[in-house]
Amino acid sequence: MNYSTIKTQLSVWLIFTLLSLISYTSEAQWTLVWQDEFNGSIGSDWVYETGTGSGGWGNNELQYYRQQNATVNNGHLVITAKQENYGGMNYTSARMKTQGKKSWKYGRIEARISMPSFSGVWPAFWMLGNNITSVGWPACGEIDIMEHVNTEQSTHGTIHWQDHNGNYANYGGNTGVNITQFHVYSIEWNDQSIKWFLDGNQFHEVNIANGINGTSEFHNNFFIILNMAIGGNWPGFNINNGALPAEMRVDYVRVYSGSGGGGGFSQTIQAENYAMMSGVQTENCAEGGQNVGWIDANDWMVWDINLPSNGSYNVEYRVASQNGGGSLQFEKAGGSPVYGSLGVPNTGGWQNWTTISHTVNLNAGQQQIAIKALSGGWNINWLKVSSASGSRSADDFSSANSTTPEIKIYPNPASALLNLKGVQGKQSFAIYDLGAQKVLEGFISEEVNQNSIDIRGLKPGAYVIKLPNTEQSLRFIKR
Repeated sequence: MNYSTIKTQLSVWLIFTLLSLISYTSEAQWTLVWQDEFNGSIGSDWVYETGTGSGGWGNNELQYYRQQNATVNNGHLVITAKQENYGGMNYTSARMKTQGKKSWKYGRIEARISMPSFSGVWPAFWMLGNNITSVGWPACGEIDIMEHVNTEQSTHGTIHWQDHNGNYANYGGNTGVNITQFHVYSIEWNDQSIKWFLDGNQFHEVNIANGINGTSEFHNNFFIILNMAIGGNWPGFNINNGALPAEMRVDYVRVYSGSGGGGGFSQTIQAENYAMMSGVQTENCAEGGQNVGWIDANDWMVWDINLPSNGSYNVEYRVASQNGGGSLQFEKAGGSPVYGSLGVPNTGGWQNWTTISHTVNLNAGQQQIAIKALSGGWNINWLKVSSASGSRSADDFSSANSTTPEIKIYPNPASALLNLKGVQGKQSFAIYDLGAQKVLEGFISEEVNQNSIDIRGLKPGAYVIKLPNTEQSLRFIKR
C-alpha cells in the first residue's frame, strides 16, 4: 500500500470534518450483565403486552399491540406497525418488556435503533419502576431513554415521577438526530444522576441525589420496554397511512453495571468517511446512510483517529457478504504494523449485516488506521474502536516493573474457539456466566504463546473467564 502522500493531501477542512465524527463514551469501566443481540430469535426475558390498554395505554393511542408484530430479521428485532383492523382498532404494532423477568437498579442501559419518520408515529425505548403494580404511575417512576414523534429529527430523554408534594412532575431534554439511521441511545444512571447519551455524546442530565424533589423512585429497580405506538396525545391523531407498514429496528439491547468512570474511549467511524481509499465505491445502505462496497483484493481505506492511551482496544466491523470467503486486515496506514485480520462470513446478501470483531494493541495519539482487503467480496458499513479491559496509560504500557503477563483473548465475540495470547506455562481456567455459575473449566498450556479453548458447548451470551495463576478476569461474548 502506498500512503506516502496521504498527510500532505489532507487539507485543514478535511481534518476538522473527520475530527467531528469522533464520539466518546465512558463505557470502559462498565461490565456487561445482560444483553439481547437478536441473533436469530428474541430472547426469553421479553414478555409481550397485548390489546389496547386502559385509555389507549393512558395516552389515547390508536393501535392494538400484538406479539406477532415483533419479529427478527437480519439480526435485528423488528417491530412493525401496520394499518389493519384488529380488536376494534385500525392499527397494530408491538410492545415488549422485561417486567417479571429482568430489572436493574443503576447502570448503563443502551440500544442501537433505527426508526421511521412520519406523521402519527411514536417509537420508544424506556423503563418503568418494578413497583408500578403496587404504587401505580407516576409514583413508580419512568425513565424515557429514547422517544421520537412524527417527523421530528430529534430524540427526547425524560423522567416522569411523583414529586415531594405528591404531584406529577417531569424533566426532559432533546437533541437533533437523523432518526431513520441507526444510532446508539443510552443512559448512565447511578445514585447521583441520570445522564442521556446519543452515540456516546451526552445531551441531558438530571440530579437524583438523595431523592431530591421526590426523585426517590429512581433508586429502585426498573424494567425495560420497547414499543412503537401509532397516534396518541403527544404525536396527535393525524396518521400518514401511506407510510405504513413501518419498521422500528433494534440491533441490540445491552445493560452494564459499574461506575462508568475512568475516561474510556469509543469511536464509531462510518466507512464512507475515509480520508483516502483505493478501489472501493459507496452505495446506499439498508441500515441508513451509505456503505462501502465493490471491495476487491488489495483495495484499502484509511481513516484518522486519536487514541487517548496505549493499550488494548476492541475493533468491531459491520460487514455483509453475498458469498463469504472474504477477509480484511487491520493495520496502521502504510501497512506496518499489522494489528490483526478477520474472515468475513457469508451473511446471505450484500445488505444482510453482521458484526465481527477482535482485540488489538494500539498506541496513543493522533494517527491513521487502515483496512486492507486480503480478499474481496464483502461490504462494510462502519467500524468501531473502543477501549478494552486493561487499557493503560502510555507510561504504564512501557513499564518494565510489571511481572504479570497481560493475557489477551480473541476473537471477541467468538463462536467456536476462544484464543488466549500471553499465557505462560500451564494454567487452569474457569468460565462463569453472568449469574456467577461455573460453566466450563480446564487447563491451558503454553504453545507458541497462543492457546485455544473450545466454547462451542456454551449457550450464546456474555461470560467471564478467570485465570487464577495470573489473577486476571476477562469478559467475552459467545455468539
